[in-house]
Amino acid sequence: MKINKAGFWKTDWFLGVAVTLVMLVAGGGDLLQSLERKAYDMGVGMASRQPSDKVAVISIDKQSIDNIGRWPWSREIMADMVEKLAAAKAKVIATTIFYSEPQRDQGLVYVGKLMEVCGIQPVVPSESGEATPVSGGSCPQVAGILVEAEQKLNTDRRLAAAFGKAGNVVLPMLFRVGEPLGKPDKELPDYFKKYGLKIPGGAEESIVPTADVEAMVIESLGRSAAAIGHLNVTPDVDGGIRTDPLVVAHFKEFYPSLALMTAAKALNLGPEDIQVRPGEAVQLGKLKISTDAATRVSTFFYQDKDGHPAFPVDSFFDVKTGKIPYEKYRDKIVLIGPTAPGVGSVFVTPISPAMPSVLMQAHAVSSLLSEHFFVAPAWGAWAERFVFLLVAAYLIGLLPRLKAGMAAMITAGVLVGLIGIHFILMTTQLMWLQLMVPAALLVVGHLLLTTKRFLVTERGKERSDLESAESNKMLGLAFQGQGQLDMAFDKFRKCPVDDQLMENLYNLALDFERKRQFNKAESVFRYMNDFNPKFRDLEQRLTRAKQMSETVILGGGGGRTNSSTMMLDNASVEKPMLGRYQVEKELGKGAMGVVYLGRDPKINRVVAIKTMALSQEFEEDELVEVKERFFREAETAGRLNHPNIVTIFDAGEEHDLAYIAMEFLKGKDLVPFTKPDTLLPLTQVMSIVARVAEALAYAHQNSVVHRDIKPANVMYELESDIVKVTDFGIARITDSSKTKTGMVLGTPSYMSPEQLAGAKIDGRSDLFSLGVALFQMSCGKLPFEGDSMAQLMFKIANQPHPDIRTIRPDVPDCLAQVIDRALIKDPEKRYQTGLEMAHDLKICAVEAGAVASSSASSLDIDL
Repeated sequence: MKINKAGFWKTDWFLGVAVTLVMLVAGGGDLLQSLERKAYDMGVGMASRQPSDKVAVISIDKQSIDNIGRWPWSREIMADMVEKLAAAKAKVIATTIFYSEPQRDQGLVYVGKLMEVCGIQPVVPSESGEATPVSGGSCPQVAGILVEAEQKLNTDRRLAAAFGKAGNVVLPMLFRVGEPLGKPDKELPDYFKKYGLKIPGGAEESIVPTADVEAMVIESLGRSAAAIGHLNVTPDVDGGIRTDPLVVAHFKEFYPSLALMTAAKALNLGPEDIQVRPGEAVQLGKLKISTDAATRVSTFFYQDKDGHPAFPVDSFFDVKTGKIPYEKYRDKIVLIGPTAPGVGSVFVTPISPAMPSVLMQAHAVSSLLSEHFFVAPAWGAWAERFVFLLVAAYLIGLLPRLKAGMAAMITAGVLVGLIGIHFILMTTQLMWLQLMVPAALLVVGHLLLTTKRFLVTERGKERSDLESAESNKMLGLAFQGQGQLDMAFDKFRKCPVDDQLMENLYNLALDFERKRQFNKAESVFRYMNDFNPKFRDLEQRLTRAKQMSETVILGGGGGRTNSSTMMLDNASVEKPMLGRYQVEKELGKGAMGVVYLGRDPKINRVVAIKTMALSQEFEEDELVEVKERFFREAETAGRLNHPNIVTIFDAGEEHDLAYIAMEFLKGKDLVPFTKPDTLLPLTQVMSIVARVAEALAYAHQNSVVHRDIKPANVMYELESDIVKVTDFGIARITDSSKTKTGMVLGTPSYMSPEQLAGAKIDGRSDLFSLGVALFQMSCGKLPFEGDSMAQLMFKIANQPHPDIRTIRPDVPDCLAQVIDRALIKDPEKRYQTGLEMAHDLKICAVEAGAVASSSASSLDIDL
């Protein structure tokens, strides 16, 4: 057969053009960009530079935690370390530990409240250590003891004093990276804003944006620190960390990184000495740091030496105990942070798959101070395009005319040249040119053209079929990984069945079981059975899936039925999943759904999962609006952060079940303590209700009204005296909608008059409900009772409540007055805030405790 060489060359020409265009479009894709990053990592590994001898690391390693104690430690330990390093004349002390929450010993809380009652002000010691004498207030006998205890337990003040005395401590904070959609929740504190940088106007697009604050330094430590810098990272497409964003933008304000501020302090410079040219460079004094288009520096990562880190890394415990002398750190930049497994963050870097944050900062600081950072030159983009065009011209114009041997030699030579230029520039000039896209174009284009030229049509067809099957399998695995199981099954059925595909199908069926979709699991098992009925335990799995598909009702745990939403008692069935949570067991059932004990497999966190079958409680035309409101309210409740409010971690929807994952509490609700025979002591009741009132005050300040305060929605752990208010955000969605029977959801016995009337309510309605609960927990009876719903609602709206002392004469007058004020019908005359009610209850508790006993046990009341 005669081959038309002109036509053959013309076809190759078109194929070369097509390959070039495809590679040009795909050049910014994740795959090719990951290839560029892998080549970058190899270049970093081949480059050799000496790290700065001024940088040292003190590691909070496993040895330190084993000897000092469980992390987090008392901040007094860090204060002692900072003081001794400062005394040894360390140049800069920086840490990667976030101090975003006060460290409050439980005893400090009690001591503080006792000092408040006694009228004693906390005393801040002077730098000499001498404290100003204090007046004993109303408790002169214990004033000195209380002041001494407060000073001993206030570790935040101790650490702040150490920072202030050292004068060279740099602390981290954390932003949430992302383009802000609105305005900030609140202004940043002034002790952090003073580190803001000025940049030329209109250059904000070249700065990494942030939308919120994840972890801000608490005020006492922030004011005493010498500098604060952000500790954000920006992973590449493959998740690796290769750059440090020297500056981030927060609502048109610009803040430096921890590494940049540490380097600035080492050079005796401040924020005013930092000049930013977005997309070009950051000038630190006379030090010019070249950056990329997002004002990030490409950090140089130094190679380990003989299995040891490039920087001296000493154990915190060895330094603390004097095994390593503090004098070692004279004039050094000392970085302190965790390296122990499970403590602190680790990152993928060019030289390590799991580098602790403190070591990454050591590389970043040394890279800045030693000017060891990789640079993408301004002419680099033009050079990369030129090389790409040269390779494309070779593939389109020259390669189709060459014989196979000559083409292979030229292609290999060009490929070696591209890779060689890449590594030579990186290792000698610390210069990065992205040449992997033209290199990939060269390899792919050559393979495609030569394959097309020398393979016969039938073999090409077989290869096409094979590639199609492999593509379907890869797509199926991708869909399965994304949770799109139906689409995954569709792709797997387009592949020829072999042993490997049987493994994939088996895992897919197990995923269907975890989703409680037993009918679909049965379909997969049947499909496998046609190929190999003896595969693993396929026969038993198929039988069990068929039984389950005929008996299990998905999402059947709503308020209208008693069936469970999950089958948890069958050990042969995979444990079910709700979102990312693995369901362990059922904890109980409520009016709206079932509560489960769950676990987050990724971080091994135990949670309580409350489910609500919204599709069973609301009509279909209401369902979309109800779901939107449900998740909006769950998000609002999730932002509440108070020690007496249950923490909400997550919310989602699975199989028409809306669920909320929240903090798992070991205690019980307060319902058992509302019975006449099981009432708690009045002082304990006042302590509990005062904390609930404080929690409500915090929620009301954040524009969240509970709407269903009652003993059943307050959890109490008797042994540890912990109080938690639950069901924030859930009551709002149910209260503003109706069930299929038309009844307003809620508990009428605890509802305020304005809530029963359907009027607009605010936080004072919650305080009325709390007053009803206080009345019931004090005497064992509700203040309003009726033979019918209508009679009950009439009494709440119109009749005064009985004097509690007619039911329980030993109730103190002050407690009766609190109840009377909380249960006033007119919201304007009622308690206006939870803090007012909590204040009166605390005073009453102290008075009642003093009357009951003059012993020291009265000091145990939660003030």
